[in-house]
Amino acid sequence: MTAGKIPTRQESPSLRSWLKPAGLAFLVGLAACTTVSRPTGAGAGVSSSATGTLAAIRASSGLAPLVPDAQLEQAALQQAGYMAQRKRMSHTTGRGKDFASRVKDNGITGAAAENIAEGRFDQQKLFDIWVHSPRHRANMLDPRFTRFGLAYVRDGRDGAVRYWSLVLGK
Repeated sequence: MTAGKIPTRQESPSLRSWLKPAGLAFLVGLAACTTVSRPTGAGAGVSSSATGTLAAIRASSGLAPLVPDAQLEQAALQQAGYMAQRKRMSHTTGRGKDFASRVKDNGITGAAAENIAEGRFDQQKLFDIWVHSPRHRANMLDPRFTRFGLAYVRDGRDGAVRYWSLVLGK
């Protein structure tokens, strides 16, 4: 008998070589499930187009105009996205977070308020609806507020339906 390698069964890939990619795939999937989706598209960046409308509404009551704010717009976009995903208008997310906890999670401090809407209408009609609703109008005319963010997300099944959110803050 000669010295040499003893024949063994054919080597298969090690368990470690399988676990590493599987673990990575699991972590990526888990991260996707736990992160808040932040919709983008036509509804992102609409705050600047609402500046004049809000300024006119506030001027009618002798108030200074509101300034568009990226942080508040992001909070509005998140809420519009939650509503579009759930296909219903609500101040509470699908994860049970109310407005106060969402504001805190977005790093917004001080007084804040939110107007929401759902429907087949444009921005002009949206503000017409809110200005004729006592509670929504009161939010827009609150003298404590100096900033705002406005966003919408379209319904995935009916693109004419938009879920709107206006977040007002100090």
